[in-house]
Amino acid sequence: MSESRPSRPSSRLISRALHTYWRFSRGMTLGVRGVVLDQENRVFLIRHTYVPGWHLPGGGVETGETALVALERELNEEARIAMDEPPVLFGVFFNRKISRRDHVLVYVIRRFTVLEVKRPDREIAEAGFFPLDRLPEGTTTATRNRLAEILAEQPISANW
Repeated sequence: MSESRPSRPSSRLISRALHTYWRFSRGMTLGVRGVVLDQENRVFLIRHTYVPGWHLPGGGVETGETALVALERELNEEARIAMDEPPVLFGVFFNRKISRRDHVLVYVIRRFTVLEVKRPDREIAEAGFFPLDRLPEGTTTATRNRLAEILAEQPISANW
């Protein structure tokens, strides 16, 4: 007796339906941030026009985009920086302040090219390199925590 198997179109339809269900029932948002460190022991930070504080450059991973492509895009848009080699993934952090389903991938970038000085625009009010021992007033707690974990070998938190 031959066993009946679903045809390929049926399998694809079921798979697509399950992925749609999982997206809404277990959906997760994902962001990337880059810790760009230069040879003078400075870190690149940005200040947005729409949210207070100084942050590591980065943003959301769009549908169909890899995390590294998103990081490359965000560094170009927010910092005018291009990575000269693949970055090192430092950690994955749960960002409960944004939502119950948001996670942030943090990468360390030490070899890069500054394409041009980042000028203010509609999204970025200010941007630049800052000495690690003189971060600007208003540097966010999450930014300070990631820098301490990376550079001062502080215990790594699971939370942003």
